[in-house]
Amino acid sequence: MPRKPGITDEMIIKMYKDGMSFKEMVSIIGISDRAIRNVMYKHGVKMNREQFSGQPRKHKVNEDFFKVWSHEMAWVLGLFITDGHVHKDLHSISFSQKDKRLLQLIAEYMEADFVLAPSGSTRTTPTLIINSKEIKMDLANLGVKSKKSLTVPFPNIPDQYLPSFIRGVIDGDGWIQSTGYVMNITTASFEFADGLLNVFQSWNLRSEITSAISLAGNAIYRVWVKGKYDLPKLAKIIYRDAKDNFVQYKKDRLTQRMPNES
Repeated sequence: MPRKPGITDEMIIKMYKDGMSFKEMVSIIGISDRAIRNVMYKHGVKMNREQFSGQPRKHKVNEDFFKVWSHEMAWVLGLFITDGHVHKDLHSISFSQKDKRLLQLIAEYMEADFVLAPSGSTRTTPTLIINSKEIKMDLANLGVKSKKSLTVPFPNIPDQYLPSFIRGVIDGDGWIQSTGYVMNITTASFEFADGLLNVFQSWNLRSEITSAISLAGNAIYRVWVKGKYDLPKLAKIIYRDAKDNFVQYKKDRLTQRMPNES
């Protein structure tokens, strides 16, 4: 069973010390759990019995985070639906984001240890790992499960938290034209796209859905908001309750056509 290119002993040791289970490490590294143990023995690394048995080491996290609605929870949920991953065979979830600052904010809001998956030849985007069976179950209750991209529903979100949720979705998968006239969100789930459209229409925004076929042969949907007056109107709604939890360049593009108020 050959080790995947670019994976060094140091990277394997870091994965282990960051709390990844042997089962998860095997899938990333490409070698057997016995070979992983040999790396630990070779470097004199003391091993944790729980990881040895395939269970992730317990990291700190607020396991009630997705039980109580707040603007922070709604924003994180929006980000997770677009940039998150539910691990099928492990009690863990992960967030991938090019902007590491957002991952640090997520960890702060969830009162979680800031544990990043190691980068390497097969992983280049920073990825935050959270081990919790309870959180995985709470996300499932919200409709967010493993292999969610094609089937994720639009969650039942209290109206007051919808703007923060939509901001999270846009921060994750939103595209805003540099000139500030057009915005869209891409999803492979028609149910989720339809839910987004209903929200934008309820906010009296000029919006529509278009569809296309991906290279993999799956339908993809884009939910659009268009117009030099509509994008600033959307921005006014979704940034109303924002602190520093947003992608700055996306906010700049959405607000650039906002009239100056003197």
